[in-house]
Amino acid sequence: MKLSEYVDHDATGLAALVRAGEVTPLELTRLARQAHDEVNPRVNAVIEFYEDAETVEGSEGGVFQGVPFLRKDIGFTEAGRLQEKGSRLFKGHRSNTDSYFFRRARDGGLRTLGRTTTSELGTTPMSESILNGITGNPWDLERSAGGSSGGSAAAVAAGITPIAHGSDGGGSIRIPASWCGLVGLNPSRGRVSGGPDNQDANLGLSRAFVLCRTVRDMAAALDVFSGPHPGDPFIIVQPNRSYVEELSQPTGRLRVGVARTSWGAVNLDPEVLRAVESTATLLQEMGHTVKDIDPPYEPVEYSRLYLAPTTASGLEKAARAMGRTISTDTLEPVNLKRYEYSRDLPLSRAADLEEALRKIRFRVGKAIHTFDILLTPTMPIVAVPHGGIYSANNPAVSAEDYVEADTAICQYTGVFNATGQPSMSLPLSQSARGLPIGIQIVGRFGDEATLVRVARDLEKARPWSHQRPKIRAGNS
Repeated sequence: MKLSEYVDHDATGLAALVRAGEVTPLELTRLARQAHDEVNPRVNAVIEFYEDAETVEGSEGGVFQGVPFLRKDIGFTEAGRLQEKGSRLFKGHRSNTDSYFFRRARDGGLRTLGRTTTSELGTTPMSESILNGITGNPWDLERSAGGSSGGSAAAVAAGITPIAHGSDGGGSIRIPASWCGLVGLNPSRGRVSGGPDNQDANLGLSRAFVLCRTVRDMAAALDVFSGPHPGDPFIIVQPNRSYVEELSQPTGRLRVGVARTSWGAVNLDPEVLRAVESTATLLQEMGHTVKDIDPPYEPVEYSRLYLAPTTASGLEKAARAMGRTISTDTLEPVNLKRYEYSRDLPLSRAADLEEALRKIRFRVGKAIHTFDILLTPTMPIVAVPHGGIYSANNPAVSAEDYVEADTAICQYTGVFNATGQPSMSLPLSQSARGLPIGIQIVGRFGDEATLVRVARDLEKARPWSHQRPKIRAGNS
């Protein structure tokens, strides 16, 4: 297989070729390394392509049959491997834990070959850090790939691997999916176990899954990663059939709520609005009932969730373990200010956070309960240039101003981290300059099946596989 052929296949297609004996997992690993060597010096998406990648453990079967995979450098871990969280505070840190996520990845046939960049501590929607530098968007290297799963998104978009690990605490899968032209699902709270040591992370705001290029890869990955483990805090409703089987099931007629207005302080770009309206028209032509919805929450409620006393003690414990101190030498300016802010808050503010979460879940649930799915922009604007107010390496920005700006640009994504609903970004449009525009589809809690079917319909009606970024392996 040639590199130009490798990058044209999604993970499901590569797995089928392995199953048919047309290519081996070792050949796929070598092609992934070749793709990395060709494009990574330009996009800076992969921090480390493992020296022993050709001999990493992985199931000889499973759904994915040895397909190459990458790990975001924060969140779930592989025992013995580096995990530096995009931060100088954690430089050189190795985990002792094999997360259930990566056990499932191996059992499902995915071979994890390296780790990808993330913004420091995964806190910003940008793809840059002092530790690892700037990750460029393969569509336009001067623009952000999005955060915090920007390295994984850039690697998939550029063809290094067809699928990669991501995590999402406020949009960190869907933002880079939108800006890099990918499929990015944030599953329901509890759909993917955080065990053995990170269940229901960040008060239930954070979940993990993958970034990929096709709906069938998303469905297959749901089958691989879904399911509870002993010790999980709760078990949500389990699917009636596999998600791959859902690809052949009828969608039925749905009630669709459409967001055509801004939900925060960042105005909705006219090109993004046109993409939403075009998708709404398409869904209506498919037989669904479409109705406009007003913003279901107050922005001030949302921003409070991200200025909470949840980080200081953990960072202090990590610093002691690493023999380091928290300072300008170990944390970027905005994250240092957020640490100082949360450190100085009274413990009683934890109860305020729980109440803020309860209120926003109730109010959003009440506002949208009559709809089967929601249709919103993923991001109000297309990919932004590197740096600026959204970067954690901006000494002029206060913790409060940063969180206000961050929640404003993530106005359509973070709210569904709070409610726990599944939400996905699909690459259904492009700007006049050729930049991807992601459209977000939100489902009822626990109902990824409907999202799979709707995504299948939209991919068929408005295919995106022909859209290629400027930087892509096999093009040189």
